[in-house]
Amino acid sequence: EYDGDRNSEGQRHGFGKALLPNGDTYEGGYDCGLRNGAGTYRFKNGALYTGNYLQNKKHGKGVFFYPDGSKYAGDWVDDQRQGFGEYLYANGDSYTGEWANNKRHGRGTYVYKQTGSKYVGCWVNGIQDGPAELIHQNYRFKGRFLNGKPLGRGKFIFDIGCEQHGEYIQPGQVKEIMQEEEDEPLVPLEPIWRASEITKLTPWSPQFED
Repeated sequence: EYDGDRNSEGQRHGFGKALLPNGDTYEGGYDCGLRNGAGTYRFKNGALYTGNYLQNKKHGKGVFFYPDGSKYAGDWVDDQRQGFGEYLYANGDSYTGEWANNKRHGRGTYVYKQTGSKYVGCWVNGIQDGPAELIHQNYRFKGRFLNGKPLGRGKFIFDIGCEQHGEYIQPGQVKEIMQEEEDEPLVPLEPIWRASEITKLTPWSPQFED
C-alpha cells in the first residue's frame, strides 16, 4: 500500500508512506519510484533505520536500531556501514571509529563495558591489527597487534611512573609426549610476553617501527 506524492508518470515521487508486502513500513522521500533522501524504515522484526537513502539503499548519515538492542549511528555507503560511525553493542561494549563493508576497519576505539578497558588503534576487516594501545585501569600496553593478538615489540606503561619493555613472541605448537594425549586436538596458544628491561617513561611508539 502507498499513500503519498507521485510524478506525472505515476511513480512514487516526493514524500510518501508505504506498507510493504513483507510487513515492513517506510515513511520518507522518494525519487522516481525509489527511496531517496531522508526516511524511516521500520522492519517487521523490530529493527528500525532512520536516515538518508539513495536509490533504495541506505546511503549517507543514518541510525540503525537492531532487534537485539544494539545500535549503529554513522555513515552508510550502498547499504553498508562505511566511513565513520559508533556502534553500541547489546552487551554494553562500544566501538567508535572507521568502518568498511560493515566491518570495523581503519582506526577506532573499542570500549569493554565489563572491565572498562579499551583498545585504541587499528583494525583490519573487523579484527584488531596494527599499532595500538590497550588501556586498563592502572596500566596500558603499547605495541602492535596481529589477527587480534599482541605480537612483537611493545611496552607496558604503569601509572606508578615506569615501563616494562619487551616483546610478545608466538609460541611453537608443542605436542604432548604422553601417549594417551596424542589424539587430542592442539589448543591455539596465546602469545608469550618476554620482558627485557624496566625503565622510566619513554616516548617510544609502535607506529615509528619499520
